[in-house]
Amino acid sequence: MEDTTSKAWLSGAAHGMASGTAQLPYALLRYYHQLGLSDAEVLLLIQLLGFRQAEFNEFPMLEELAGRMGLAPEGIARMLQRLMKDGYISIDEHRDEERDIQYERYDLHGLYTKLATCTAEELATSRAEQRSNNSTRSDSNSVQKEEEERNMFSIFEKEFGRPLSPMECETISGWLDQDRYQEELILMALKEAVFAGKVHFRYIDRILLEWSRNRVKNVQDAKAYTQRFRSGGR
Repeated sequence: MEDTTSKAWLSGAAHGMASGTAQLPYALLRYYHQLGLSDAEVLLLIQLLGFRQAEFNEFPMLEELAGRMGLAPEGIARMLQRLMKDGYISIDEHRDEERDIQYERYDLHGLYTKLATCTAEELATSRAEQRSNNSTRSDSNSVQKEEEERNMFSIFEKEFGRPLSPMECETISGWLDQDRYQEELILMALKEAVFAGKVHFRYIDRILLEWSRNRVKNVQDAKAYTQRFRSGGR
């Protein structure tokens, strides 16, 4: 009897793994209460992710979602409307030109943007607190330092026209804390990227690395180096 039960369990586990997996952002579990999402709304978002990743279904029917969650289709519809109203999801229309088919799908970009904002804010706060705890400077200097980093995040977000991702926030913090680049030098590199029409982090990082290799330490050095570069006198 025990051997039969064990085989049945193994068979069920194998079938479950063979039917695929779905990945979900950990930030959703971490911040959903902060964002004002209910448990049912989070489960609905997870179901949308599951349908998309495991079943390649980007627009499941209300009845399918209701069956998975044990709720009435009307309740699912109300939650979807609330999520769309608050900017967590949207419905996009797409057209398959080869098959001449128009179809709809749920777009979760709004959710990812809100989660990225929460992560960036927590990261900025955490780093500011860490510097404050390890610093012997006065409280006023600590507050000023935190405001400067937040201002830098804000400047980058303004130039990029969108919230920064957690990885992008880490990159800026790495420039400050690990590479020891001056803030004014980082902002100068950002301006150079905007001037060149290449507003992305890899290009800015290459600028900072090149300046570092050529012993550019401040804005004055950067301006002089850039002038020589543009005049062909490197």
